[in-house]
Amino acid sequence: MRVYVPLTLPGLAEAHKTGELGPGPLTAYAVTPGLREWYVSDDIEELEYAALNRAAAASLRLLAADPAAGRRRVVVAADVPDREAVSDPDRGLDDAGLGEVRIADAIALSKAAAVHVDSDEADADVSAAAAALGAADHGDDDAQFTVDGAEDHELLWYGVQEIPNLIG
Repeated sequence: MRVYVPLTLPGLAEAHKTGELGPGPLTAYAVTPGLREWYVSDDIEELEYAALNRAAAASLRLLAADPAAGRRRVVVAADVPDREAVSDPDRGLDDAGLGEVRIADAIALSKAAAVHVDSDEADADVSAAAAALGAADHGDDDAQFTVDGAEDHELLWYGVQEIPNLIG
């Protein structure tokens, strides 16, 4: 199963140093039954893109919690055995848990297929979105508009061998 692990640039640097995404348990995003039902599509590429976007939103939350981290959303796509990515069936279509899976143990970085990172042009919007996230969570429509502005930026695709350039 392809999972999308939200990180920050310091988290990516740590994964590069240790050779693993972790320690476990990890929260990641994948094409779960709930995500399929919510997205209403049978196109696996569209569903995986939706899971990637859920992970990007989680990466934004990590940025909001770490003001010192570079203002780039980071998502690592990795392949794990299906049995290792466990979704909570009780969450159903709960917006916060759509596509969310738990992985008990660290994931070897050798299982990573790609890294997705914001471009330099996204810096201002991602910074503003991270700063506005708390207010958006409390119902502030203007803050939500700012948070949504980060989603206007597509994450760029990088090969795993490019991680040293991303963290350097």
